[in-house]
Amino acid sequence: MSTARCVWRTTLLLGLFTGLHVPVTNALSAQMLGLSEATIEDINAAFDSGTLTSERLVELYLARIQAYDQEGPRLNAVLWLNDQALETARILDEERRMSGPRSPLHGIPVALKDNIDTADMPTTAGSLLLAGSLPPDDAFIVEKLRSAGAIILAKLNMSELASGVTMSSVGGFIRNPHDIERSPAGSSGGTGAAIAAAFAQLGIGTDTGGSVRGPTTANGIAGLKPTHGLLSRDGIVPLALSFDMAGPMARHVYDVAAMLGVMTGIDPDDVATSKSSNRFETDYTQFLDVSALGDARIGIAREFLGQDTEVDWIIEASLDAMRAKGATVVDVHFPQWLLDVKGDWYTTIRWREFRAQIPEYLATIGREYPKTLSEMVERSMKIMSLTPEGGTPNPTRWSLLVQEEESGTLDDHEYIAMKNYGLPMAQSIVAGLMDAQDLDVIVYPTSPTRPSLVNGGSGGGVSATNIANLTGFPDLIVPAGFTSDQLPVGISFLGRPFSEPRLLGLGYAFEQATKVRRNPRTTPPLAGAEIRR
Repeated sequence: MSTARCVWRTTLLLGLFTGLHVPVTNALSAQMLGLSEATIEDINAAFDSGTLTSERLVELYLARIQAYDQEGPRLNAVLWLNDQALETARILDEERRMSGPRSPLHGIPVALKDNIDTADMPTTAGSLLLAGSLPPDDAFIVEKLRSAGAIILAKLNMSELASGVTMSSVGGFIRNPHDIERSPAGSSGGTGAAIAAAFAQLGIGTDTGGSVRGPTTANGIAGLKPTHGLLSRDGIVPLALSFDMAGPMARHVYDVAAMLGVMTGIDPDDVATSKSSNRFETDYTQFLDVSALGDARIGIAREFLGQDTEVDWIIEASLDAMRAKGATVVDVHFPQWLLDVKGDWYTTIRWREFRAQIPEYLATIGREYPKTLSEMVERSMKIMSLTPEGGTPNPTRWSLLVQEEESGTLDDHEYIAMKNYGLPMAQSIVAGLMDAQDLDVIVYPTSPTRPSLVNGGSGGGVSATNIANLTGFPDLIVPAGFTSDQLPVGISFLGRPFSEPRLLGLGYAFEQATKVRRNPRTTPPLAGAEIRR
């Protein structure tokens, strides 16, 4: 076990929860909700009624981490715990009593992917090459969360440097709580697994080519890749800034909307946020409407069906559910040439930008860490066995470092052509598809096949997820159902730039009409963990 996995300073406190491993079997009354069923709205109602405190809520989540990450199925989702979380919760409880809540997130535990800077916990992007790195300050979105009263509870395992297999050299492989032989998908696999298993109320992932959305669907939760520029990328380890975007992940669409509004705003340290001027909201919950599907025009991209019969069945059933609520569903077709080239277009930008941009991040951390991609390659070649601290070589990701180093520069003709002409072309094509049939959204199976085995690669089939990155358009994922082997399937709602209000309204209406989310079978409720409104 790595040093990271040994930093459990709350162990003594968790002794209070002896006996909590018994699943709850009694039916919940109208006033009682299981922890995983409770939305932020429910929790705030419990705070207001005096039946719950933030301190108690943190204790409940720490108990689940102890039961299911350190013990039980050992999901391996959590890298670091905030040893000040309980004390912060006590302070926030007192502040609530004295002056009221700062925001709907006051006293709410949030878990972050380990490529998002926190000044009080390591940020390693899951890489032994950055082991122990403490950034100089919080990422912009972390500052916003803390200012809103949210509690940063944990940092989560991930695909190393946000790419490659769903493991890190710091923490090893992550497991899917619905089936521990399956992958939670990447690169935000730790966030997906942790939120599905109810290790925190809210989670943040990052998405460059599908890294919020793959883990969202594979773990049966809700999540959003926002419009490029809606959230600041300051303090996030870059993969490719043309595509990178942090995204909220939660068990409920309501919680995704509540968290999103807290994090928006113009950041002078991230020029991309200027695109959101006069277009961002600070409260997206106001757009949640159970009747939103009634006047909706939905396009279905059938190019991404036909790869798994059970996934297809669930998507068709989802379309029927939308029609039953009044939506008009029409077929749309992406040009075959775009489907043929989108992977090459993506890597033309992605690999070169990582090579150019990772040194900018490395310059912000200690001198003992590598400062260029070339130096990262050199150091990775010297780690050929388990380290004394429990680190694990990650040859798959480290081999990709070599390809990224050899990919080219930001002033070569391929990159310039793709940046200046390819990406605008992709934006024009997708917007044109929507305009031609007056569509609110285009829907598709987020993953066209069920989750792969833990060490079985990324799964088969062609996904549409990187289209949202090539265009910068927003993409909301909502649970759609389960296969016969109890694996979750998600459906994507791809919209126009800064159409998050409409996406969240439609996603919420679909969620409330279908109510298909279920607790993972390996991480059932713990006794005594209900929320009384």
